[in-house]
Amino acid sequence: MVHSAADPAPDPDPGHGPELRATVPLLDTPGWAVAQRALFSLLDHAWRRFASDFTGADGRLNYAGRLTTRDGVDDFYEAFFNWPQLYLLGGADDLLPASERHWAGVTAQLTELGMLKDEFERGYDWFHQGESLLLLYFLCMAAPDRWAERALRFADLYVDPARGNYDPEHRIVTRPHNGSDPDREGLSDGETYPWLQKEADTYGYPLDWIPEAAGGPFPLTADPRLGRPMRDRIGVGDTAVNLAAAGLVFNAWILSGEERYRDWIVEYVGAWRERTRAQGGLLPDNVSPDGVVGGLLEGRWYGGHYGWSWPHGWHSVGPAATVAALAAATVTGDDDYLSMVSATLDTMIGHGKVMPFSAADSSLPSKWTVELGPDVDTPTLHVPFRHDDSGWFDHNPVTPPVPVALWHHTASPADRARLERLRAAEGIDWRVLRPFRAKEESAHERAWFAFLAGDDPDYPERILATAQAQIRHRLRRIDRYRDLDVSEADIHVWQQCNPVVTEALVQLTWGGPQVLYNGGLQQARLRYHDGEARRAGLPPEVAALVTSIDPRATTVELVNLSPGTDRTVVVQAGAFAEHTIASVRYTTCTDDGWIGDMYDYGHAEPVVTEEESACAAGFLTVRLPASTRIRLTLRLRLRSRTPTYRTPFDAPGAGTEGEAA
Repeated sequence: MVHSAADPAPDPDPGHGPELRATVPLLDTPGWAVAQRALFSLLDHAWRRFASDFTGADGRLNYAGRLTTRDGVDDFYEAFFNWPQLYLLGGADDLLPASERHWAGVTAQLTELGMLKDEFERGYDWFHQGESLLLLYFLCMAAPDRWAERALRFADLYVDPARGNYDPEHRIVTRPHNGSDPDREGLSDGETYPWLQKEADTYGYPLDWIPEAAGGPFPLTADPRLGRPMRDRIGVGDTAVNLAAAGLVFNAWILSGEERYRDWIVEYVGAWRERTRAQGGLLPDNVSPDGVVGGLLEGRWYGGHYGWSWPHGWHSVGPAATVAALAAATVTGDDDYLSMVSATLDTMIGHGKVMPFSAADSSLPSKWTVELGPDVDTPTLHVPFRHDDSGWFDHNPVTPPVPVALWHHTASPADRARLERLRAAEGIDWRVLRPFRAKEESAHERAWFAFLAGDDPDYPERILATAQAQIRHRLRRIDRYRDLDVSEADIHVWQQCNPVVTEALVQLTWGGPQVLYNGGLQQARLRYHDGEARRAGLPPEVAALVTSIDPRATTVELVNLSPGTDRTVVVQAGAFAEHTIASVRYTTCTDDGWIGDMYDYGHAEPVVTEEESACAAGFLTVRLPASTRIRLTLRLRLRSRTPTYRTPFDAPGAGTEGEAA
């Protein structure tokens, strides 16, 4: 959004609006509220079970093996990525220190394994680094005073050209494998890239346009296409998946307010936007060290490391570009940065075909077979995820996180219309919920969109039941694998057993999609703080349901299930208090005549009316007496304030250590 005269420049101080008091009695307890609080209770049991069975006293994972390749750092951190997110939603008080202990334990463990330097990845691709850093981002969100110094130090690995990762002259990240060790070059530590036959059969080869050398076929360990040609052509220069590094710098900007972080995002993401425009609106995936797209690939805009041709295509390119575009749009107020994602996505949709997944050439069968269930044979829209010399290929159903993230940010008719067109084009009922948990802990966005569109009023209880099933399934997995002597080949077992599921709570309470898994920062219409405990998250026994995320009418119902304890909820506008609550309309019941007389055997229906109040603030306090409820309809001005991790309990003008006041 470009701020106009009607939208004042961002205000760094979110401010507090009026204090409201719930007066509507809680008589017919909504099932979603009971189910939501039951989910919190089950999650509290689940994370403790995982910690007890899979980790040591210092928080590290139970693992006695080695790591023989550059891969693996992400798999250690991913097991805990959403634990501080659960704390922010309203999880137990001791969940935050537990999450911090696990980060510290795993970091020490990975340092001993030779994978980290100065607590940061020595050098690897950002498809995996983005996954590793989600835990850090949520810790920064939950405890910025304790995590700011470390987060800024990590961001400086990219913002400071002296660290070797960034070339300001050509506006590129200098190599696909980058991080804290400037001496880590190429794509592997051996003569050939460590590519397994199963991976080659699934994804093919990088640089498949180079003919195999005479004398073949070669075993993978001696295949020339996985050796020097790969190192020389795609082991240097920039690649589109490096765009996810903008999330690291964006996090530092929120923490500190320092303009040098904003300037780097504008410069680096701006360069990729220019390249996308020059490519007719299609995001290229590689830039040679001299700043030329296709400079080492004989002019090809595709073929870079973790790019359009190999191994995952849009599955890796799309989230990275979206992370960067959202960061740039937020720090500048210019949503045109999103065009490098939306135009590319629309190009892919334009090449779509209707077919059953069982007939598609997808390289991600393990993902879609579970998500689609019986619909693997239902004809539906498939879009190509990859492109090489033969054109577009690798057809998959549209993954919703990217188009949903765009729509959530802009709330524009165009981005909503894209989702509606996709829904109309698909042969699958978007209201269907499948009992699966992808490692991204997302992929139920279709059903959430149908709920927000008013088509599925039972969605809250169904997604909460689905979440419970996922947790109970993971608890049985813990029972099965807790005594496993984990080998290097099996290090994914921890993320496969992580019983913390947060997608349902993020959607229903925050009014946002699950975080983009490859390095995104959280999106939310609302967040909450416990007024009595003075910490982030819903108070005990309080449930929240966001039924609309329209900025003109963001609607949330708050329910205090406690029969005897009053609660106070501070409602925050946005994940980072970046929105302004312009006004609030709320339900009220001023007549207690519904109680009846002393000898009445029943009660009358309470008379519920609405009142409205101006707000013009980033926070709103709601008093919830025992057994009361209130519905708030908020008119929001999106991104009208400077994003901050500051809480409503901080003194005005106060910031975290290292944070601009």
